[in-house]
Amino acid sequence: MEFYQLLEKIVQTNEAHARWLNTLSFMENAGARKISACEHPFKVDLIQLKHAAEEHRHAYYLKKQIGKISPELCKNYRKEELLAPVATRQYLHALDIKACRYLQQVFSLTKEELKYAAYLFVTYAIEVRADELYPVYQEILTKTSSKIMVKSIILEEEGHLEEMISQLNEFSDDWQIHAEEILSIEKELHEQWIKAIAEEISQVRYA
Repeated sequence: MEFYQLLEKIVQTNEAHARWLNTLSFMENAGARKISACEHPFKVDLIQLKHAAEEHRHAYYLKKQIGKISPELCKNYRKEELLAPVATRQYLHALDIKACRYLQQVFSLTKEELKYAAYLFVTYAIEVRADELYPVYQEILTKTSSKIMVKSIILEEEGHLEEMISQLNEFSDDWQIHAEEILSIEKELHEQWIKAIAEEISQVRYA
């Protein structure tokens, strides 16, 4: 099932749509927490703080949108309130681990430097993905005249991507070669995640 078709199917039922929003909220929150975890004890710049704050706000915004479907749905991040909870929880974690493994091989980095490099490359890969995912989702929301909107997130994610590119340019002259490797890792994990969601959505209760 193609991603567009999958999202079309998800928005057809309130429970599936609420769980999709909750899943996105969970991932934005997980991303924000990872950005904060990558912070140097004292060398923390404005952009890194801004990213963590905005990702947390995206998590809050998406969570709040669920109320437009039903205030009774998806109050927490329990596994039964997420789509493909195992794949969802593993996605960012696996990307982080695999990216760190790759970056440690190609750069000679201290523990703190590796944390920062992982923040740069993993966040870049996630922003590239967000730049693809949210516009498709918004297109379907607009087409179905949904009360839910993600246009504000799209604008901020575009800004994040520009900022990440600027930071990566400062980090390494040949960052794009390494970014392609990280994007390749992310693509595989993303496909596994979407496949897991598609399998769950194809069950009778979401048909």
